[in-house]
Amino acid sequence: MEHALSPTTLSELRRPRPYPAVSVLTPTHRREPENAQDRVRLRNVVAEAKRQLETDPAIPRERRLDVAQHLDQALAEVDLAHTEDGLVIFAAPGEHQVWSLARPVPERVVLADTFLTRNLVSAQAAERPFWVLSVSADHVTLWSGGVDRVTEDHTGGFPLTRTRENFDAERQERIGDLPSTFRDEATRQFLREADTAMSTVLREADRPLYVTGDKAALSLLDEVGSVTKKAAHVPHGGLAHGTPDTVWQAVQPLVAAETRRNTDSVTRELESARGHRAFAAGVDEVWQNAREARVRLLAVEENYRVTVRDGGGDHLIPAVSGDLDAREDIVDEIVEQCLETGADVRFVPDGALGDADGIAGVLRY
Repeated sequence: MEHALSPTTLSELRRPRPYPAVSVLTPTHRREPENAQDRVRLRNVVAEAKRQLETDPAIPRERRLDVAQHLDQALAEVDLAHTEDGLVIFAAPGEHQVWSLARPVPERVVLADTFLTRNLVSAQAAERPFWVLSVSADHVTLWSGGVDRVTEDHTGGFPLTRTRENFDAERQERIGDLPSTFRDEATRQFLREADTAMSTVLREADRPLYVTGDKAALSLLDEVGSVTKKAAHVPHGGLAHGTPDTVWQAVQPLVAAETRRNTDSVTRELESARGHRAFAAGVDEVWQNAREARVRLLAVEENYRVTVRDGGGDHLIPAVSGDLDAREDIVDEIVEQCLETGADVRFVPDGALGDADGIAGVLRY
């Protein structure tokens, strides 16, 4: 299952497909007893997608069978033991993908000529993704981080492994020779290559970067590198061969501090916007400004969800989940719309926006 959404991947997902491009969304659960229902619910929604394929006269039989087969393959690839808060399956002629999201999604099936990506975009923004680069003299590992975890990432050719005759980093640590290892020219070149590879990754997916390693490794990386010099350093050795949990524990205090700074910054900007009459609050008002590309900064509380329907004019009105004309993912629509028009989207802890009803914006004009 996929977790990290890069700009390149998003662009590929958004390109038109031969009809039908099928998007299947369903909420999932991380823990018992709620996750006991996930398997049945997932099979039911995939069955609904197949039913729609069968009853659509615009779909040729051969294409229908192809897409149905890809839905079955996607279903077989779902690992419900490691799901998060939402699951998205994409299937089209000749292809399928499965995405696990750390943000709830409404249950729905959509047949179109493009995949429904708004929930992926919103979930990625809510994740506040970052990179962790764990370095040692002979191995460099890249981790992709989110709100509550890191996972190893193979983007950019990582992990990088250095092989050299008689090189034994563990033995050098035992005899206290680690600093001299990082004075070695071959080690300098290896870490220089790691910095270059990381630069390529950041060009494709620019995120905050944390670098872990022994002090000697971090010092040399600063000396020979450029991109990693600007990163937050975590003097913790052994993580190049570590587990996701140990890496997360090492960087979590810095991630939490950054979250607090982000929330404080958003609060200040919103207060300033109130004074300059450039402030919008509530889903209806923010949605109107988002459609007009007027939102410069969008702030959303992490678990804010609301179901609405069109009021017959320019306004949205509250609706009940499951209503035929309900828009259950209106917050995700707003997030995607704002990102499409160049807004800065920030997710903040629940309650941080006070009387703004879960969502607020700073306007451009």
